[in-house]
Amino acid sequence: MRSVELFAGAGGLALGMANAGFRHAAVIEWNPEACETFRENKRHHTHHVEEWPLWEGDVRQFDYGVLGGEVMVVSGGPPCQPFSICGKHRGNDDERDMFPQAVRAVRELRPEAFIFENVKGLMRETFATYFEYITLQLAHPSLGRRKGESWREHRERLEKHHTARKTSSEYKVVFRLLNAADYGIPQKRERVFIVGFRSDLGVEWSFPDETHSEDALLASKWISGEYWERHQVSKRQRPSKDDRLEARLAKLQRGELFGEIAPWLTVRDAICDLPDPERFPNNKVPNHRFNPGARSYTGHTGSRMDEPAKTLKAGDHGVPGGENMLARSDGSVRYFTVREAARLQTFSDDYIFRGAWSEAMRQLGNAVPVRLAEVVASSVAKTLLSLKGESQG
Repeated sequence: MRSVELFAGAGGLALGMANAGFRHAAVIEWNPEACETFRENKRHHTHHVEEWPLWEGDVRQFDYGVLGGEVMVVSGGPPCQPFSICGKHRGNDDERDMFPQAVRAVRELRPEAFIFENVKGLMRETFATYFEYITLQLAHPSLGRRKGESWREHRERLEKHHTARKTSSEYKVVFRLLNAADYGIPQKRERVFIVGFRSDLGVEWSFPDETHSEDALLASKWISGEYWERHQVSKRQRPSKDDRLEARLAKLQRGELFGEIAPWLTVRDAICDLPDPERFPNNKVPNHRFNPGARSYTGHTGSRMDEPAKTLKAGDHGVPGGENMLARSDGSVRYFTVREAARLQTFSDDYIFRGAWSEAMRQLGNAVPVRLAEVVASSVAKTLLSLKGESQG
């Protein structure tokens, strides 16, 4: 199953796609440090990376005609800063908005499906009309923007085409806001996924069901105690005067936890077997070096050990430290190491990141969690392969 990866960054989505069985015909990324990360892992023969044809440069200059043959899926995470809550909120007016290039790839390659990921901020009311415009373009990629036509004029033309009685969309497009913690990633990371299938395939598809829950984590901590036993940690005192927690636990004790669903994973689940980088600075774990200078202040208090981490972020001018810190039980804080952050993004330990701490953390803050990418990509792959089986049968 050939695929093309746009805006590859550090490779989280690309790795998830490869784990799901896709074979990249091209991996496109402009950032030199991220490309160095790819080349480092090529040298180490890491996973599928050494097989990837890396193209370092501006995606706007890429010629899809050189690929040859069918491309089954196009995937990527167009730069999210234009829509990020922490960004400048310029959206479609931001020169970093690369959704037009995502649409171009779909238009020129005509893949059977596409998978795009972006920040939760894309779905904010501020960007509602532009988000509608994005989905309309992906549904009708052949109806491109004319020279001199504003995006609002183009959107109006797309709306008319979309609602016309005698036309149908080229792609069936769905989107959903997913919380990575609900799929076994030790991080509360909400991202919107946009998935489309070519209309002529007649596909029926929906997003995969959640596999993990906060309620199951609460039950394992405060009802069964299994969480503390598994980590050989003395059972913590239940938070006092938390009426909402008590009400939820009462429901859980009555057996109102439905289905076979696992507990959310926590920071402790992710990093408990790593040596303390401050106490053991000469440890042999790749990318696991202590970075001094962490401090806590209002709104930047770090991630607690026994909860999923807060969303790792990549700042516009430096890495936001509060979202990339561990909050210890004694009230002190320290920065996550690059390896710890990689685990929170579900990269394997043999995947090496190049660059200084701030650059590596920026790569990780921009990444799609590998496991979440694999969950979505595997569901898409299964659907496409079932169609191949039907056609051959």
